[in-house]
Amino acid sequence: MKFSPTSYKLINVANNHRFEDRGWTLSDPAGGEPSLIRAEYANRKFTVREDLDGIYRYAEWMPIKRTLKNSCPPVTYKSVKLAKFLGLENLYITFSGWNPKIGAKMTTCSFKETEAYSVLARMDKDEKRVLIVQSAGNTARAFAQVCSDNRIPIVICVPEDSLHDLWFHKPLHDCVKLIAVPHGCDYYDAIALGEKLAQDPHFFLEGGAKNVARRDGMGTTVLSFVEATGRIPDAYFQAVGSGTGAIAAYENACRLEADGRFGKNNMRVYVAQNKPFTLMYDSWKAGSRQLVDLAPEEGRRQAETILAKVLSNRKPPYGIIGGLYDTLIKSNGDCFLASNEEIMYWFMQYRNLEGYELLPAACVAVAALAQAVKSGAVRPDEYIMLNCTGGGFFSAMSRGFVNKQPDLVLSPDLPAEQVIAQVSALF
Repeated sequence: MKFSPTSYKLINVANNHRFEDRGWTLSDPAGGEPSLIRAEYANRKFTVREDLDGIYRYAEWMPIKRTLKNSCPPVTYKSVKLAKFLGLENLYITFSGWNPKIGAKMTTCSFKETEAYSVLARMDKDEKRVLIVQSAGNTARAFAQVCSDNRIPIVICVPEDSLHDLWFHKPLHDCVKLIAVPHGCDYYDAIALGEKLAQDPHFFLEGGAKNVARRDGMGTTVLSFVEATGRIPDAYFQAVGSGTGAIAAYENACRLEADGRFGKNNMRVYVAQNKPFTLMYDSWKAGSRQLVDLAPEEGRRQAETILAKVLSNRKPPYGIIGGLYDTLIKSNGDCFLASNEEIMYWFMQYRNLEGYELLPAACVAVAALAQAVKSGAVRPDEYIMLNCTGGGFFSAMSRGFVNKQPDLVLSPDLPAEQVIAQVSALF
């Protein structure tokens, strides 16, 4: 079946300036105050595309030109055992991972697949440049798998300390190139390396939170909830590294309110970080739009300490107009913390209650929900969406796996011309 590109315009969140997408627009070409941009879709009604496979059932609210193979949408179901344990009447779990028993078949076990299938489908099929993605682990695995399956050239920059997350069920196609920054470096260093490579016109950056396709892919989690319940949630819980998924959730809640069939957008956004990496939590609790100071070496030390290493972004879209700070303010939300010990506790409890295991970041979200229940931040009768962003690792591992080794290990301190020369030689 021939797919027609989704019709939409882009909007500057700061001033509502509308403009056309020039193909890979990441900001308002008119300039002005730094701000995220959003997609405004021609179809203002939430429409499920039953004629399309996988995540593309939500294609009407994804800024894409085509569809790719092997995708799976998030799965939402009403919790029984965890809900009872927490004393909640309407707890719905939106799960992105591997659990075929409930229909969840994300082979990389992470909701980062929602980003990859949207971002890569935004690209022209005949794009000649090579995409660059920077990641702390899960995003790398998702983009690598989707690009391998669909033969899309990509360079992925990751910390060498995250290579254990680069597992796959079979060897990747040669179109996927993995560049690591050495041991002791973190996600911020991987970002710096990718930015140097992007100085060459043969490569281009994916864009992170600034890419509307990334956010609207992640926002399909809320669409899954609404498809299952017929309403916007009262409260939304997610662990955050960058906060992009939480921003995306709120943006789709706004679209759903404008649709008019799913209630008002009273969805409170609750996010959580893994102690001791508490950059956004500290900034939020200080009442500051600007991120509090975090020395690079201290940030690296904290990132090494936490179990949920994917939550260690030192450069998140927190203060930018339309970013996480605005999302928390507008939604009357809040930020929580979870320790490594709480992650292990909720890993065991969740597996015993729901029947499958979560990745550490998703356990942080469960811990935040438990804290919110205890503090009275949520009522027992409210409709709650628990965004469990990854899991099913051990079940997936039973299918066998191989690790992707880096094609290069490069210092983030290398001059741009050396980075470009060494990476270009791989193609």
